[in-house]
Amino acid sequence: MVTLGGDGTLLWASRRVAWGTPIVAINTAPKHSVGYFCAGSKRDMGEILSAALSGTLPETKLTRMMVTVDDKVVSKRVLNDALYSHECPASTSRYTLRLGRALEHQKSSGMWIGPAAGSSAAQHSAGGKIMPIDSEDLQFVVREPYEVDGGYQLKQGFVKKTQTLQLQSHIRVGRLYLDGPHTVHAVDMASRIEFKKSPESLLLLGFSRKSGRK
Repeated sequence: MVTLGGDGTLLWASRRVAWGTPIVAINTAPKHSVGYFCAGSKRDMGEILSAALSGTLPETKLTRMMVTVDDKVVSKRVLNDALYSHECPASTSRYTLRLGRALEHQKSSGMWIGPAAGSSAAQHSAGGKIMPIDSEDLQFVVREPYEVDGGYQLKQGFVKKTQTLQLQSHIRVGRLYLDGPHTVHAVDMASRIEFKKSPESLLLLGFSRKSGRK
């Protein structure tokens, strides 16, 4: 599969690509997109496509994330991140996080979580760490936590490839955004969301680890 656009186009297309189908992204909108996932721009598109067809373009396997809501799979192909929050960004999000034996009730502006491919974007800006691109772990970062009595333990951390992070919502109008603002799911009171490594990785061609994305 070939995408023409920018990172947003690649994220949109990646939700439609199963494991085993190579994808190569061409940045045709360099004024509007960083092109973090892109193999190059429209200026060298011919060279990139020739290399892809000949099998000489480098391949990178990117971990994706699987998300379920009340035991129903809503996506197996989250590449960048998911955001859980209140319907209104000015309202407090109330929820419980569980990771392994750790369990914590929290109040905050919500939580980011995603695989390594998204760790240099919103996760990093919210206080997370940039992960090695070939990591199979997930990272979660709580946004603007309301901390009392010594603070939260599950404020930022990693979900190992064999683990599942569980979030139980305690608000009536929660929202779950996947890879940006366009794919959104309503989250009801007491709904349980689970995040874990997806069995469907993404095979990206021409990815450069020297990208300048924050």
